[in-house]
Amino acid sequence: MVNTPGTPIAAITPTAPADLRRTARRDRAVRAAVEQGVLGAEAPIAALLDVDGIRESAAALRAAFDGVVAPGTPVLHAFAVKACPLVPVVRLLRDCGIGAEVASAGEAAVAGAAGVAVGQTVLDAPAKTVAELREALALGVAVNVDNTQELARLDALVPAADRRSPLGVRVNPQVGGGAIEALSTATATSKFGVALRDEGARAWLVEAYARRPWLTRLHVHSGSQGMPLALIARGVAEVYGLAEEINERAGRRQVDTLDIGGGLPVNFASDATAPTYEQYARVLAETVPGLFDGRYGLVTEFGRSLLAKHGTVLARVEYAKRAGGRAVALTHAGVQVAARTVYAPGAWPLRIAAYDAKGRPKSGPEVVQDVAGPACFAGDLLAEGRTMPLLEQGDYAAALDTGAYYFAHHYAYNSLPRPGIYGFTTNADPGSDPGSGTEGVRFAVVRTPQTVAEIVAESGAEHAAGITELTAG
Repeated sequence: MVNTPGTPIAAITPTAPADLRRTARRDRAVRAAVEQGVLGAEAPIAALLDVDGIRESAAALRAAFDGVVAPGTPVLHAFAVKACPLVPVVRLLRDCGIGAEVASAGEAAVAGAAGVAVGQTVLDAPAKTVAELREALALGVAVNVDNTQELARLDALVPAADRRSPLGVRVNPQVGGGAIEALSTATATSKFGVALRDEGARAWLVEAYARRPWLTRLHVHSGSQGMPLALIARGVAEVYGLAEEINERAGRRQVDTLDIGGGLPVNFASDATAPTYEQYARVLAETVPGLFDGRYGLVTEFGRSLLAKHGTVLARVEYAKRAGGRAVALTHAGVQVAARTVYAPGAWPLRIAAYDAKGRPKSGPEVVQDVAGPACFAGDLLAEGRTMPLLEQGDYAAALDTGAYYFAHHYAYNSLPRPGIYGFTTNADPGSDPGSGTEGVRFAVVRTPQTVAEIVAESGAEHAAGITELTAG
């Protein structure tokens, strides 16, 4: 039984057969995780990634754009590594033909360790250092410049480089924000990119390209969670129009590639995938038809939409109690794996699925209850006042749709350990029957559980006497 928070429009989207198969795989994997000891009394929290589902999402992305671009158009789909900075995940996507969009030296190193080719890597960040720029240029990584001062740095660096890197400027089209202000990247005052509608900005951009023939790309990222597709497409249209203006001024096709970012919203209210990549590609084709006529190469930077629906956090109910007449399930999953939900539950509600002690979906009378985490503050709740089958001691609570921006982004409150993360495949698809057996379910480690010794080491243990000795003199 899955508890669904709220009823946004996406919640009424019909659940496609592929979504039903994903749900069935998840149920089989949870049961297998308990049976195989991935989860249990000694391992009370674990995160699962549906490998087959990730492959399906990557294939759907590629097919959606292949269906609208002119034959022969160069297209790079680059995974936004920030969404799930785990080397095995980035490597899996690389094997699915997906590159990497990185926003720090750390993310670049993750992409490199995953074997992503430099020619399939894009560097976006609002505060790149000279050293980061120099390394990217030396390697041939594509770079999107964020602001006028960064472009001045490139003026000094590019002549000394071999110019293998495709270079462009990120533009903020200032078309408006989505439902979550903190994630909106195309508002009037967003910190990202050159604000296109500010006084003199458009003319400055056209002149900047005219003076720098090595600027051959334009970048926009107007999408975000809670952003309607039509508004995302308007942001892309603004930058397409700018590219046309730059090329007309240059008298040639100087801008040859448009990086349209990512930010496709995810439906967190049901198992249905909505919107789909196919729907988004159609909206783009209707709004910006020239985008796909073959004159411009394309880059996309999707993250959440590739991974979110394929991740699950599983936590054992350590204790079940009551407070103020309400049932409370105390679990091992809270702020350390779901910081966004705990600190901003209104913007980031999660569905919770109830499983029994053997990992089987729970049924029975529904009870209003809280699903709480292990951290020592009152607000550490995965869900509050949810109606679902009663979670009892030894059962498992599953936080669904957590494959992006959740368990891969550990928050070490109370020195809680990072959970183990495991990819799974089911080999044979038994359909949507949750009672199907677990034969053929296999797990592979993505990230090992953190040990107490590692927590102590990371807390500065090797420097234990440092400040004591400093103050003793």
